[in-house]
Amino acid sequence: MARFEGKTRDSEAVVVFGSGTRFDGLLRFKETLCIRGKFKGTIEATGALIVDKGAVVEADRISVSSLVVYGTVIGEVRAMDKVDMLSGAEVRGDVSAARLRIADGVLFEGQCAMIRGDKETEIFSRSTEEIKAELQRARQ
Repeated sequence: MARFEGKTRDSEAVVVFGSGTRFDGLLRFKETLCIRGKFKGTIEATGALIVDKGAVVEADRISVSSLVVYGTVIGEVRAMDKVDMLSGAEVRGDVSAARLRIADGVLFEGQCAMIRGDKETEIFSRSTEEIKAELQRARQ
């Protein structure tokens, strides 16, 4: 059973590439995209990307507003807002983001660089319980 159910926390509908989908080439989108199948190529988007459990994304470059990884991502990642690598995820490649979360049980091979966002972010200002609750909501 997939962890992502086709809606964001704000009940915004998203586009879903199903588990049987294979896509090669240049992918551009403005909203939220969830990949459950396989992708190979380049992603240039102003929207958010979700790589679901079992999905494999091989990209020379991924540029998105935010990225949530449950599956496998291979390639360079640049997220203007945040990257969340959740338990069981595999990320191989350099990551640049304003915010980065790596859960226990993630395989990450690469370097990470923090980019400056629109506002200063205090990483220690949130409690562990608040972060856990947000991750639970993201899984639903």
